[in-house]
Amino acid sequence: MQIYGNTNGLAPSDIKALERIYRRKVPFDRLLTPELTRSLADVAHRTGRQVGVLVDRRGTVDFVIVGDAHKLWLPDFGRLRAAQGRFRGLRLIHTHLNQEGLNRDDIVDLTRLRLDLVAAVCLSPEGQPTSVHYGHNVPVPDGSGQTPYVTHGPIPYGKLDVNPEQLIGALEEEFARAKRGREVEAKDGRAILVHVTDKRNAWGADASLRELEELAHTAGVEVADTVLQVRDRVDPKFVLGRGKVDSVVLRAMQLDVEVLIFDRNLSPAQSAALAGVTDLKIIDRTQLILDIFAQRAESRDGKLQVELAQMKYLLPRLGAKDDALSRLTGGIGGRGPGETKLEIGRRRARERVTRLERELKQLGKQRKQRRSRRAKRGVPIVSIVGYTNAGKSTLLNALTESDVLAEDKLFATLDTRSRRIRFPREREVVITDTVGFIRELPKDLFAAFRATFEEAQDADLLLHVVDVSDPALSDHMKTTEEILGKLDLAAVPHLLIFNKADALSEGEAARIAASRDGIAVSALDRASLEPLLLEIERRLYPGGEDELWPKAEAASAEEAAHDGDSTEDATEDAPEDEAYDDGALEDAVA
Repeated sequence: MQIYGNTNGLAPSDIKALERIYRRKVPFDRLLTPELTRSLADVAHRTGRQVGVLVDRRGTVDFVIVGDAHKLWLPDFGRLRAAQGRFRGLRLIHTHLNQEGLNRDDIVDLTRLRLDLVAAVCLSPEGQPTSVHYGHNVPVPDGSGQTPYVTHGPIPYGKLDVNPEQLIGALEEEFARAKRGREVEAKDGRAILVHVTDKRNAWGADASLRELEELAHTAGVEVADTVLQVRDRVDPKFVLGRGKVDSVVLRAMQLDVEVLIFDRNLSPAQSAALAGVTDLKIIDRTQLILDIFAQRAESRDGKLQVELAQMKYLLPRLGAKDDALSRLTGGIGGRGPGETKLEIGRRRARERVTRLERELKQLGKQRKQRRSRRAKRGVPIVSIVGYTNAGKSTLLNALTESDVLAEDKLFATLDTRSRRIRFPREREVVITDTVGFIRELPKDLFAAFRATFEEAQDADLLLHVVDVSDPALSDHMKTTEEILGKLDLAAVPHLLIFNKADALSEGEAARIAASRDGIAVSALDRASLEPLLLEIERRLYPGGEDELWPKAEAASAEEAAHDGDSTEDATEDAPEDEAYDDGALEDAVA
């Protein structure tokens, strides 16, 4: 029978007394019994330490715990999450050496672990029980601001009349009704978003949290609350301060939240520490973005790239050793344990990474062949790049009258799509849409998708699309330019396109565009695209622009496009499972 907690310095007689506590029984319809109370009080008085037990609903003492004079440290009993709407089936009964009620540690344990009850028996200086304090969780309405728990006491020890069985049964019914009554459309539950920064970088915290909220929405998570903490320095273990961690746990209990999403990349040790202390699912920024990519990748190329990034993210996190599952080496004279289950998992993960890299390399060769054939035909290439959700796919649809998926979500497009524009005089341009950029793009994901941007390296012109209505447009432009530099695309001629001009007051978008030598457009208004098309043609086919773009000719060409005059696929002969849209490319003319 194991004694948990602070056992250093205990006399053998105290250890024996603690072990005997395991023999006590506490029926579910009674909070405590005189026998159990006397046993706890005797040891606590002799040692000057708090002593407690965790009792299940059958009345069995599952854990005996020793603390110091002020607190207990509960054991790790599997961190098994209680089902939503139900408690864990354990109640904590422990001693207090003074007359204080339930303290902050008691409340945090109650809510974090979803215990049935927490009870504290206050002792006199002579070691006699004088009063009892107890608390339990309660459901609270969203937005009420109420605490998710209630406390009772002090109640004189001899007048304690509590039936935990009836109380817990009624509470679980209330929690179940509250759960059914709450409409949660998000398929992946509710989450609290957490942003921690030091004072030097506090200025960008609000914008960063807004972006994280958009990412969570895209991933299918309902955001229940946000937490922002500015510290002198980020805590190396928990990121948040320990006191803030406790308050977040209480808030999670109050809002029925099961996920914490951090607006930063967490180390494996930080993720493990936070999961252990909060008993919640911990997700960092990288994991959230990888999840979005996994949901939205459609082509074989895109799926392989996402899986590769996920495997590289997972490898350093395969750290939970399980020596019990180790096996001996085969053959005669085996020297000690062979591969553990963990090591086998790591080896298989590395082998999978190697296979994925080999497949992606082969697909890269096929992309190179297609680009070579396209170059021989002499068709100019225009690539659309920019921050995620800037309206790149919508712009492609407007320019080419196509139907590429375009949503008001981050990373709506992950697979490169190509379409063709036909200008007057049978001049054509292939225009491609690419995956959007984002700040702090996970390095493994960046490396995996680097081959996708090889398409842009052969481009004759880059259309850098910016959401002119976004307050953080300067930061988005800077992020995009930095990534273009990492992709060796900085030298490719580019044209700034300030999209979503219709979201600003008249003339405001044009003023911003003019100040940055760009063009203001609205992808939802085809009439606003004519200056853009003129500039594209001027850049790709210099000379004779006035002659090439008379109004009548543009109109007749547009009519011809609607008459079904189509051209051949710009990516002909490409395999069907590639990351490019290899369907028939539609002609379009402004």
